[in-house]
Amino acid sequence: MLSKTNYTLAIRVYYEDTDVAGIVYNANYLKFFERARTEWFRELGIEQDVMLAQNIGFVIRKVEMDNLLPSRFNDLLNVHCRISQLRKASMQFAQSITNSAGQTICTATFTVACVNLKKMKPVKLPANITEVLNIVI
Repeated sequence: MLSKTNYTLAIRVYYEDTDVAGIVYNANYLKFFERARTEWFRELGIEQDVMLAQNIGFVIRKVEMDNLLPSRFNDLLNVHCRISQLRKASMQFAQSITNSAGQTICTATFTVACVNLKKMKPVKLPANITEVLNIVI
């Protein structure tokens, strides 16, 4: 769901997302968060494959994650995403995952850097992306 300041992506927990006890394996929350950021950007008109063709990409510089409650096979989760800080060559995302009862399962903060993929050095966010992101923060 797209709004001016945040995005929510519904994700169903599949068997492959769980451990032997049927609980979501913690590293899979990172995948859920990534999907939400990617889908939000897609809805904002920011296509990462176009950026990749220009040798520009986003890399995770830092992540802090707090697992609060378990989620299980077949749960329907909502992955929430908002930009909490926008800089010249990076941005910070505040994200959370809630279950169908509205309980917070997991929270995370991601610092994402924009890099030149050939040089693997930080570069300024493209102006068209900065323009779009300034609208949603």
